[in-house]
Amino acid sequence: MQAGIVEAISKVREQLKSRGARTIRGMGRVFRQLDSFDGNNKVGRQEFATGLTECGVSLTKQELDAIFNYFDKNKDGCVDFEEFLTGIRGKPNPRRQAMIDKAFLKFDRDGNGVVDVNDIRGVYNASLHPKVRKGEMTEQEVFEEFLSNFNDRNNNGKIERPEFNDYYAAVSSSIDNDDHFVQLMKMCWRLD
Repeated sequence: MQAGIVEAISKVREQLKSRGARTIRGMGRVFRQLDSFDGNNKVGRQEFATGLTECGVSLTKQELDAIFNYFDKNKDGCVDFEEFLTGIRGKPNPRRQAMIDKAFLKFDRDGNGVVDVNDIRGVYNASLHPKVRKGEMTEQEVFEEFLSNFNDRNNNGKIERPEFNDYYAAVSSSIDNDDHFVQLMKMCWRLD
């Protein structure tokens, strides 16, 4: 990888990181909305620039061109935004991924490879949610809202392992210390 592209990608990472994990996860949503016309998970140069701007990333034209050209692997004038997001965010290291896997397996109680409302009922107690207690939401609505945080790409009310991994890869990218990430996962999901 050329020095210019390394610097441009680092600049994008730093700008996103300074805004938190929610920004990195939100970037996937922004690009999916821009791609709503044909749903091919690709964006053209102008959509790419718009998506980055909407996520608060400021680049020079040269930096934008370098990143676009780098991620336009087959030179068709489009960037596959899943590849772009993975490239920008990176993948969790093996220790972090092991904790992500452990959390998924805790949720996937029936072992079918997806997490749905029924799986979450056994792990997440929605009756204690403040809005349920106030009568503002039902337990079902709380479960569905909880699932929506994981970017259910196909809107089927189920979180597949890649969606779960993607969510936690974004969270992971905003936490510098491995021990802190592992401790966070253990505390959040009561993991060993």
